[in-house]
Amino acid sequence: MSLHHSCDGQWEQLARRAQVDMMEVENFLNYAAVFLSNIGNYFGSGDQKFHPDTSLDDLEKLANCAPTTAQIFPKIRDALFRPLPNSLGVPSDTSQSTYYLGDGTLENMEEVSTISKLMEKSKIFPENTRLRKSVTTEGGTTLQTYDILQGSVEEDEATLQEPDNQFSNSTKIRLVRGDHKDELKKINQSLKQAMKYTANCKQQKLLAGIAESFSSGDLNSYREAQRVWVKDKAPKVETVFGFVEPYRDPLGIRAEFEGIVGISDSEGTKVLGKLAEIASDIIPQLPWAQGYEENNGKGPFEKELFDIPDFASVQILAYCSSLVFPGINLPNYNDIRQEDGFKNIIFANRMIAESKRARGIHMISESDRQVFQEHRFTAYYIWVVLHEILGHGTGKLLQEDSQGHFNFDREQPPLNPLSRKPIDSWFGPGETWTGVFADLATTVDECRAELVGAYLIDVPEILELFGCTLDSEIKPADVVYNLYQQLGVDGLRALENYNPSTNKWGQAHSRAHFGMLQHMLRDSNGLYEIIHDKESQNLTLQVNRSRLPEGKASLGRMLLRLHIYRCTADIRSCREFYEDLTMVSEEALGWREVILMKKDPPLAFCHANTFLEGSSVILKEYEPTVRGLIQSWAERDV
Repeated sequence: MSLHHSCDGQWEQLARRAQVDMMEVENFLNYAAVFLSNIGNYFGSGDQKFHPDTSLDDLEKLANCAPTTAQIFPKIRDALFRPLPNSLGVPSDTSQSTYYLGDGTLENMEEVSTISKLMEKSKIFPENTRLRKSVTTEGGTTLQTYDILQGSVEEDEATLQEPDNQFSNSTKIRLVRGDHKDELKKINQSLKQAMKYTANCKQQKLLAGIAESFSSGDLNSYREAQRVWVKDKAPKVETVFGFVEPYRDPLGIRAEFEGIVGISDSEGTKVLGKLAEIASDIIPQLPWAQGYEENNGKGPFEKELFDIPDFASVQILAYCSSLVFPGINLPNYNDIRQEDGFKNIIFANRMIAESKRARGIHMISESDRQVFQEHRFTAYYIWVVLHEILGHGTGKLLQEDSQGHFNFDREQPPLNPLSRKPIDSWFGPGETWTGVFADLATTVDECRAELVGAYLIDVPEILELFGCTLDSEIKPADVVYNLYQQLGVDGLRALENYNPSTNKWGQAHSRAHFGMLQHMLRDSNGLYEIIHDKESQNLTLQVNRSRLPEGKASLGRMLLRLHIYRCTADIRSCREFYEDLTMVSEEALGWREVILMKKDPPLAFCHANTFLEGSSVILKEYEPTVRGLIQSWAERDV
């Protein structure tokens, strides 16, 4: 941003002044655009580090053209070009996480687990916190302090009491408020201004609750605001603010901040509304409901009442996060979802932009590529829609509350369809989905949702809603075939986000996609064939169209397992099953080499800005180019 302002975006002039070849400047601009799109130098999808394709000397020459940039560059130079750590994850020589600070924060996982339990007892939610460990020596005694850094405008610190005395006297745990205080203070100033323009009392209460949470750090205020947000049906302007998604935390509980503003797309929303109306009738077709008459044919592992959610198609105005998702289902608090409901939002313009060219199309045989491209958007759109409403929107977590009450019949517990025996595990008092399933929570949840979307893609009533009938240009059978092609391609592309040096997955959805492909390769009677031509370094995915019913049956078996593990808090069985499916073999590493060699360029979305001119709001859009994207950030004046 400093370089942009120093030359007012006239990069050729800057190149001449610095005596740097224009190609080197273009390479830097490419890096800058990707950095801004990921809000950092790690890909939002994959958590892998990326570096400037510009020499350090040339970048220094550019920086030295203005006093401000000359001061900034030495502070970031080493980190910018340093090869390691090359991924986000548990802090080590090869990975890093700013959720866990200080030497050896995660070395003693037993202590970290105890701190998490203490936070639960103290009713401190983890999403807006980070953990810092410091070690000091006093009088020959080694003292260690764990600071729970809580995002808030207000600042103070308090020692948390450990009632079970699980730590020695040389360990102290403190809650330290005031993390990200400067940023949150600016956000609250804007939220205060926004309250003047809300459309109704609910929206005003929502923004006030979010602001209170950002001020105090107390996520109970945020949770109450989410209850209000769920009840604000079909707003013209949809918003999401807060510490929302925990994908980038290696433990899967601490969240990154995101802010979204979208404008309602009325025509798209009408179609989604019709799907929401018939969703309850479709649930009995899911694997865990089949064979049951109770609960209106939905069985004991499904909520008694499926509240018709607010399901909206919106055009994104701004989406500030390391990853721009095609759709979301929020809030992420299961108790709120079960008591108050949830919202589904599809980001139509983001999905259209991505679908202009199918990613990974080189893995489809040449004769099929045009047809694959023609059907991709329709299949992808329906898949995402089903993922959100019936993937994230279904399921009942069996649990005991703090009063000893159960949300199922404890005397005659339901039969586990996997063992045909009564269930023997559930969520205990205070236990949460993310707390119990830890590092597996987000990827298993996404996998289950992806499986639901794929499993239901062939339901005629659903396809008809989206204009796919025997008489339409795009036929239902072709949409289903295309979806299974996409499942295969996405399963292979997922290997981009696997790190063989650490045997870790960098992205929850990628791990899910690979696991789904692996399951069908083992369990669908020859649905897929993967041809790896090592001489020409080509990888081709072939789908046997006659085996699609076996593919659906395989997806159903995998879906049933993950669903029951999730409902019954069976982390042990889930880990054994899921880790085996997502283990990468030598053969798959060979596929990975080809995929990396032919990797699609990273996605970068150029967002519009709004400006006030008197009482009018002016929308300014930018060219969807590297320079246009950088200019949009410069004029945002963050």
